[in-house]
Amino acid sequence: MHEILINNYFHIIISTMAVYLFIVIAIRLFGKKELAQLSVVDLVFILLISNAVQNAMVGPDSTLGGGLVAASTLFVLNYIFKSLQYRYPRFSKVIQGDATMLIYKGKMIESHMKMAKITKEELMEAIREHGVETVKEVDLAIMEVDGSISVLSNQYHKLTVKRRKSSKVFTKQEG
Repeated sequence: MHEILINNYFHIIISTMAVYLFIVIAIRLFGKKELAQLSVVDLVFILLISNAVQNAMVGPDSTLGGGLVAASTLFVLNYIFKSLQYRYPRFSKVIQGDATMLIYKGKMIESHMKMAKITKEELMEAIREHGVETVKEVDLAIMEVDGSISVLSNQYHKLTVKRRKSSKVFTKQEG
């Protein structure tokens, strides 16, 4: 009886590892944009994927023990992956990819946008979220490895500096 339980848990560990690796590879292949900008469709997709792979990980064992073994395996694998990414930058690059330049000196780089699977509308939304009105005002826009978009603009930087200066003046008046 004890041997059957151990074999069952071993099967859960192997299945969970396989599912984890599959999901990491699938996310890497299908794009990182989905990670930072979840739409309703993306959220439904994530919920359904988690439900679809649950049985693949634990099989017929829906006990507390089976669930804890699967969850523990996921935590350990995640820790190992994070450690490998930290220790080996090349491994991190394989798993996460590179940042992608989307705008340079006020000009969209459409070939990079196509590669990143981001539309002009999505890029414009990201620019506006950073307080910049037009593409021409953007010095640099980059899709980071986590799927978020960073926007650098001289005009935005000046506004930030002005806010800092005014808050310092306000602080001096209080003190």
